Formats: sequence, structure tokens, C-alpha cells
Amino acid sequence: MNLALDRGLSLLEHLAAHPGGLPLALMASELDIPLSACHRLLGDLQQRGYVRQARKQGDYVLTTKVVSMGLGYLSNAGIVDIAEPLLERLAQKSGELVRLSIVDEDRLTWIAKAQGMRQGLRYDPDMGMDARLSCTASGHAWLLTLSDERALDLVTRQGFGSPADYGPKAPTTVKALLGFLHAARVRGYAMIDEVFAPGMSAIAAPVLRRKDAIGVISIAGPRIRLTPARMHELAPALLAAAAELGPISNASSLFGRPPLGKG
Repeated sequence: MNLALDRGLSLLEHLAAHPGGLPLALMASELDIPLSACHRLLGDLQQRGYVRQARKQGDYVLTTKVVSMGLGYLSNAGIVDIAEPLLERLAQKSGELVRLSIVDEDRLTWIAKAQGMRQGLRYDPDMGMDARLSCTASGHAWLLTLSDERALDLVTRQGFGSPADYGPKAPTTVKALLGFLHAARVRGYAMIDEVFAPGMSAIAAPVLRRKDAIGVISIAGPRIRLTPARMHELAPALLAAAAELGPISNASSLFGRPPLGKG
């Protein structure tokens, strides 16, 4: 890849992980880009409207242009129109946060959501993030459709989530992760409790086209409400929604690319 392009994309990705903004010198240091080159690239991105300075000589932050591009792409791809009724129906039934993620090569990205609980404690992470495969219900739901070898390859490349950053029960070893996956395969869906975040639980099922996973639908919420018994109770509705979305996903270009195989 062209060096300048690679560095420019790295800057955008780094700023996306720091919504409060970052100073020039820190970005240059963290990304190992010469200070002068980093300043030049940020100036180019600023001219194109992708970044701005919070104040004169201040930290650099992303603008909403990247968000606008992403939302425009999802809208044009038709996935919102296709998935929205299914997600809303499941959100109303569960009273919790329902999310759709899509498989894109070796990534699983949350792209749409519906919130069933309008009052009280809510769990509502940002869209557009890649799921941590080792410690999210969505990640486990995708991995359960793959061989152990392929699943471990994907997790190894992304890295295991640390309990300090996720939940106290986040798996940090191959043995622990495979335990989650083998149990999920028996059930046909993934379940986690204080794995992705303290005090939170989630259930997820893969969206299949033929035998390959092209996405995942999940339900997440506070474990005080989303107990194991409640998750098992919601499982049939979750599986039905995933089964319904699979065949109609052909109507969206977002699902048009061939999914990864099981090998």
C-alpha cells in the first residue's frame, strides 16, 4: 500500500478510537509517523473535511464526514430497510438492545440496532465498532459456525480481550474460548454473562446464507433483567429472526460479497 495512504488511514482509525481528540505529537509518536509527515497528512485530511482542530493549535478530532459516509452507504445498501422491522420486533419482545452485525472478511461489525427499553437502565454501545470476537456474544455466534482452527485463527489475529477492559469472565485462553464455542454449538446460539462487560449479559445467533454466516443478531442488557432463564426464553424468537433475515439478505448489496467458508 502507498505509504502516505496507509498513514492517512491509520490516523483516521486512531482518531476514531479517541473521540475527544489527540494532539499532533502524541499521534505521531503512537503511530510511529515522523512529526512533519503527520502534520502534513492531518492538514490534507483537514482540507478534505475529515478532521478538524478543536481549537487553534489544539487537538485533532474527526468530523462527522466519515460517519455520514458510513450511514449513507448503509442506507444505499438497503440493509436498514430490510433489517429494521425484524430488529424492532425483537427489541419490543425482549425490552433490551438488539443489534445486527455483518461479517466482512475477517471482521464482524455492528451496523444497526433497536432499543426496546425506553426507560430505566439501558445498555447502548456505539455502532460501527468491530466486535471483539473472543468476548462478545456476537463474536461467539459467528465463531460457532466455523471450525475450531478457523475460529482460533481469527481470534489470534485480533487478540484476546482482557478482563480489565471487558468483563471479569472474558476468556483469555484457547481452552476457555473453545469451552464457550462448544457449548454454543450445542445450543445453536451464543450466551455470555459478564464476559463483554461487568453486569451485562447477551445472547446472539448467526444469520446464515446456506451454511455460511453473513451476520449476527444479538440481544444484550443488564444481567439483573437478562438472566440465563430469560435468555433461554428469548432464544426461539432470536433464532426465528436470524432465520428470517438470512433468505431476504440477498436484497441488500451489503450482504452481496461471498462470506468466508468454514475452513
